Amino acid sequence: MTWNATDNVTVDPFSCYHPSVVGYRYFGVLWGSLVTAVGMSGNILTVLVFILDRRLRTHFNALIVNLAAADLLYCGLLQPASVDSYLHLHWRGGATWCRVFGLLLFLSNSVSILTLCLIAAGRYLMIARQGVYRLLFSGRGLALLLTATWAVGLASFGPLWPAFVFAPQVCTCSFHRTRGRPYSTVLLFFYFFVGLGCVGLFYFLIYWRVRAASRALLRYRISRRSSRKKPAVAEGEGTTEGDSGVQTQSCEISCDVTGSSHSAAEAGASKAAVSRTDQKAPAPGPAPASAPAPAPASSPGDDGEFDRVTRMCFTVFLCFVGCFAPFILLNIADRGGRAPQVAHMFCANLTWLNSCINPILYAAMNRQFGQAYRVLLSRATQPLRRLCQR
Repeated sequence: MTWNATDNVTVDPFSCYHPSVVGYRYFGVLWGSLVTAVGMSGNILTVLVFILDRRLRTHFNALIVNLAAADLLYCGLLQPASVDSYLHLHWRGGATWCRVFGLLLFLSNSVSILTLCLIAAGRYLMIARQGVYRLLFSGRGLALLLTATWAVGLASFGPLWPAFVFAPQVCTCSFHRTRGRPYSTVLLFFYFFVGLGCVGLFYFLIYWRVRAASRALLRYRISRRSSRKKPAVAEGEGTTEGDSGVQTQSCEISCDVTGSSHSAAEAGASKAAVSRTDQKAPAPGPAPASAPAPAPASSPGDDGEFDRVTRMCFTVFLCFVGCFAPFILLNIADRGGRAPQVAHMFCANLTWLNSCINPILYAAMNRQFGQAYRVLLSRATQPLRRLCQR
């Protein structure tokens, strides 16, 4: 308790009571409890299917599990504490737990942002620099990257330990608005603007390369069709340099059949599959009248799977930005703290959604994750169903 000499009243530093939020707190409690239940069950399912399903036990999906681990830290440990503070409009854990809470909160957020960066960078390197991708995202390199996300997050927010206090505006623990400056300002700018900006840049580069490769493949198919109409002598004068370039570019896009990282042998097998497809296709030239025109070589199934997984990752990124953007913009615009407390609490509640929405996106946008979820849930509920049948 502290004494306010101006108003001659004692001020509780761990209270967020205000008449305007007495009714709103019940929405916060209900919303936080739902986030805890959905986030815990969904992220635990994600970790379990990764361990139990061999198809999902890939290098790329290890990044998904790292993202789930950060969300589990928030849902399992931090979200219940926030719900308790909303219910009582008071932080009941004391100063030390408040500092621990603030540090773990920003550690979880920083690990999520860094993992999103690695996912986007991995998707780009998969089609642009396969050698670099196999070096960084396989075996020991991937283990070092995953460890680095937690080490960097802890090292960057650890110095703010004395600045973590209870923030009445959002009824939870965070760092002091002015005590940690300018370090806290630089840190948040680096993570939320530079980090997320790099994620957006990688997805733009992926879109650009995929679009360029699709156009090149379309031109290749058109040239194949038109070459069949030319005399056989003219066909013999052509070269295969253009064909191999287009096929290589198409193969780069389709190198991730399951949405995971391939080993060098798998990548070679993928290229060999494309080569075999080309060898099976008849040599260009005037086809007999009774024979159908040969189909151009391509790998649409692989390209479609790569596109679906990339869209899923991009959607996860957009949801993260959508959850945090209102809160960040409100804090930038309301430096004087004049906005209603309920507005700050509502924007803070939107950030809670990020910790539970990812498993829903995996189930809706990835067939293998969706199937693995259903199989695991079916096995888990089988004893209950047998009991009901009896």
